[in-house]
Amino acid sequence: MTGDRVVALVVAAGAAWESRALGLLEEHPDLSLLKRCVDVDDLLASASTGQADVAVVALDAPGLDTRAVAHLERHGVRPVGVVGGRRDPDASRLHAARIGVAQLVPETGLEELPAALLAGPASDQDAPPAHEPDDDLPPIPAPPGDPTEGRVIAVWGPQGAPGRTTVACGLAAELARRDERVVLVDADPWGGSVAQQLGILDEASGILSAARLSTSGALAERLPDTQRAIGSRLSVITGLPRADRYVEVRSGAVEHMLETARRGATVVVDTGFSLEDDPGADFGTRPPRNTMTLGALAVADEVLVVGSADPVGLSRLARALVDLRDVLAGAPVRVVVNRNRPTLGWSEKDIAGMVEGFARLLGLHFLPEDRTTVDRALVAGEPVGGDGPLVRALSEVADAVLPASVAEADSGRRRIVPRRAGGARRR
Repeated sequence: MTGDRVVALVVAAGAAWESRALGLLEEHPDLSLLKRCVDVDDLLASASTGQADVAVVALDAPGLDTRAVAHLERHGVRPVGVVGGRRDPDASRLHAARIGVAQLVPETGLEELPAALLAGPASDQDAPPAHEPDDDLPPIPAPPGDPTEGRVIAVWGPQGAPGRTTVACGLAAELARRDERVVLVDADPWGGSVAQQLGILDEASGILSAARLSTSGALAERLPDTQRAIGSRLSVITGLPRADRYVEVRSGAVEHMLETARRGATVVVDTGFSLEDDPGADFGTRPPRNTMTLGALAVADEVLVVGSADPVGLSRLARALVDLRDVLAGAPVRVVVNRNRPTLGWSEKDIAGMVEGFARLLGLHFLPEDRTTVDRALVAGEPVGGDGPLVRALSEVADAVLPASVAEADSGRRRIVPRRAGGARRR
């Protein structure tokens, strides 16, 4: 504050209400306008100086996401959103709640803006409301669709290609064979390969489409448009077409997508390997490289950590389990040791003794080396199938992850056979 004045920043992103808002701020004796920011990057840089108390923001401003709001709050700047422009009021309320903007003022009632800026945080018991309940902002509507929530299973593992994608695809396919509705999501920011492994040649990225819909507030209605069907019970949200396009997935988009996808379905997420944050992202609106992985782990009901059974793979797995403890917010961890083979000279008991000392595990599972089954699936462009040792082991993992599906498994397996031309599925 400057003296007794509340110091404000404004970023309107070209909205029609900007000139009126600036006039209201300049005319009010208890408000002081520090800067009219040209974009969200400028807003965050100005907030970092520590001179401002509040920020008037357009909810349509490109780059205004959960990370940007967290940056403002970290520097003591309270955001107040103005509802209007390209969004309808319902979508604006949903978007504001998702990114963390608690106080809203309707464009049609902009004269209330000074009172909202002076009122203090919306959580204060004595803070007057910025608008009446019957004004232009209706209550947040209930999301459409089946309210029944499925589980989110995140498949994660350390670097070195331990088989995360093979496990994620195999688990999703196994659950679908049991008549479960399953959505498989490729959320690997370093080079997702679910589409390639399943023979999907569509150039459109499902996760980029979902991220754009999340920003626009239309994700709940249009999430099915981002999926590619594989059989009648399994659909896929494909990953990034290039690794450098991770910047298009804003913070909070993956979490929003997974929470939406779990309504009426079990969600299996193939994630990246790295858990490192990007401190440089605090100085702009570019999301961290690993925001997709960290977001998936934050939402997950259970995490499957995949490691390979060789000495290098187990060493990486042990370090990864230690690193994972600092990231998870209490989700149980289940370890899958992949490519286990007798030529290593270790028994499952030996490997269990190495792994279980590094984390409290919900379960430990072993997948055998079954190169023939995996190669056939890759060439055919479909999930691993048949009745080989790998599929039987994946079935045991599915039993543990979703016990309610065991009865369906006992009634007989149905092999998912995608339509394809020349060994690959075309969409």
